[in-house]
Amino acid sequence: MIPSLSDVDVLQCAERVVALVLGGGQGSRLYPLTAERAKPAVPLCGRYRLVDIPLSNCIHSGIRRIFVLTQFNSASLNRHITKCYTFDSFSKGFVEILAAEQTDESGGWFQGTADAVRQHLRHICRLGASQYLVLSGDQLYRMDYRALMATHLHRKADITVAVLPVDRRAASGFGILKVREDGRIVDFVEKPKRDDELGRLVTAPTGFGAEGIVPGAKEYLASMGVYIFRPEVLEAILREKREWVDFGHDVIPKSLGTHDVHAHLFTDFWEDIGTVRSYYEASMSMTRPDPPFQFHEPDRPIYTRPRYLPGTLVHDSSITDSIICEGCRISRAQISHSIIGIRTIIMPDVTVDRSVIMGADFYRDESATPGIPIGIGQGSCVSGAIVDKNACIGTHVVIRGADGLEDGSGEGFDVRDGIVVVRKNAVIRDGARIGAVK
Repeated sequence: MIPSLSDVDVLQCAERVVALVLGGGQGSRLYPLTAERAKPAVPLCGRYRLVDIPLSNCIHSGIRRIFVLTQFNSASLNRHITKCYTFDSFSKGFVEILAAEQTDESGGWFQGTADAVRQHLRHICRLGASQYLVLSGDQLYRMDYRALMATHLHRKADITVAVLPVDRRAASGFGILKVREDGRIVDFVEKPKRDDELGRLVTAPTGFGAEGIVPGAKEYLASMGVYIFRPEVLEAILREKREWVDFGHDVIPKSLGTHDVHAHLFTDFWEDIGTVRSYYEASMSMTRPDPPFQFHEPDRPIYTRPRYLPGTLVHDSSITDSIICEGCRISRAQISHSIIGIRTIIMPDVTVDRSVIMGADFYRDESATPGIPIGIGQGSCVSGAIVDKNACIGTHVVIRGADGLEDGSGEGFDVRDGIVVVRKNAVIRDGARIGAVK
């Protein structure tokens, strides 16, 4: 078990922490949701963005000096952060985007997560951080980073990695590590596949307080992609080991023999939202009567951009196990197990089932812009789908995703892992039939 630190020690350290939220690369696994936006800017549960998760966690942990590193389609991410995360003039807090840039010292594009930080060291180092907190921008979880910091400070670690228990089936999709009884990481394999690798990485439910380890079930520890570094350690690694371009593949495993790298156990809900399938399944889980993650807790809400929209107007409709966000207009529709995002317009006789409707960025004046309106037209059916922002779906359209549906693309849509994704700003003509439609 970790001995307790005084609140004063942790708070003083947190005030001087610099957080680095990694925006990821091109986001190809989340395409087409990332076709026109950076991965952290992907909408989540109707009114949030993925980046709201780590930023809210930082704020609730007393960490208010935050950089978001990105290089692809960062315009919408810039708008969101500028309009949401503004600290008062008497605070030293900030949320600032650091995009890839060409300088005398770098060639421009980030080669990996660690290289992204390396290319911006000149901006980051000047702040005199007590620690560097490195976070991912595409995960759904709630963590008080001060607990991670307490583990890091008490063990006098150079690097501390947040880990969570996973079972053998899931282990091949993560970086799996072996931990000694004192919490030090002594082995690390990125996405192990072979039986001999998995065998040597089993963690016993003893030692450093691994109460989440279940023998025969969740007996592996997976890296969450959440790290805390002593500043001089990270800066030296990035300057001296320029061939180390990624935290998960290079920095963490290759530092085990030269630095004190420790684990911090996390056992609450955590979901990596790196693919269209994982995004869809995480979204659907939020529509259950007992969702695994609460976006609003009285003392720790997830923050997002305030929009000052009117309440949703629902007329003569049936809605079951769904999330309906503000500013929508719904008339004579049947909606089940779905998320209806802000400003969604649903016309009469529409059926929406097991789908994510992201909504719209604006209300359109139909008299000034004739054509298929933004929203879902009369008599249409949407099932097993994700409808991106500002999509215009005509009347009597059928869109149906299904297991076994082959990946492919068509006019205004893509199919990924059985899910039909209607692209942002797409127009789907009246009577179109897309997906698993006979």
